[in-house]
Amino acid sequence: MKKPIWILIVILGLILLMAVIYYSKRINRQVDSPAHKSATDKTQIQDGDLIFQTSRSGQSKAIQLATKSTYSHCGIIYKIGNAFYVYEAVQPVKTTPLNAWIARGTGGKYIVKRLKKAAIILTTDVLKKMKVEGEKLNGKNYDMLFGWSDESIYCSELIWKIYKRGAGIEVGKLEKLSDFDLTSDIVKNTMKNRYGNNIPLNETVVSPKAVFESDLLETIIEK
Repeated sequence: MKKPIWILIVILGLILLMAVIYYSKRINRQVDSPAHKSATDKTQIQDGDLIFQTSRSGQSKAIQLATKSTYSHCGIIYKIGNAFYVYEAVQPVKTTPLNAWIARGTGGKYIVKRLKKAAIILTTDVLKKMKVEGEKLNGKNYDMLFGWSDESIYCSELIWKIYKRGAGIEVGKLEKLSDFDLTSDIVKNTMKNRYGNNIPLNETVVSPKAVFESDLLETIIEK
């Protein structure tokens, strides 16, 4: 009688071992899955990250068509206390709680990007300087004409100038208004309403797409 009992114990032990291995692999797959990552990704966000979304504003479609980009709005993430905010150029330039900023975009989708060498370049002192430079633009009106002066500011201009003046880094290529695709009716009507017949084609501009595609940045979160 003893032999069958030992055989049964061995079989039960093997079954238990196989179950442990199976559930261990299943848990690891869940941890590595996009769904699990998306639920924990907010813990990866850092001071100075850049965030992009498709705005639901009236001008969003014109920006998308002219720049050939999905994304039409962006901001820079600041950590204030234990909470994250987006410093953005809307009307006026201001800080917005991160969750509220995300909810305002189309479908709640967004992408967070970071300077590739952020751990080395974005020291505490550099981040402080960036915030000081950004604060100089706080409360400025939104620039509907996309001019390059500091009298009024648009979204990608804000974060470009913060990085340039605070960290000495140009995140995104500067272009001229004439570099964009101005041929669609939506873009033509938007330009006509804002500039009349005097479109400043030589105006220096930086688009959300130019910042988004900067090879100095890497994607941290995509939702």
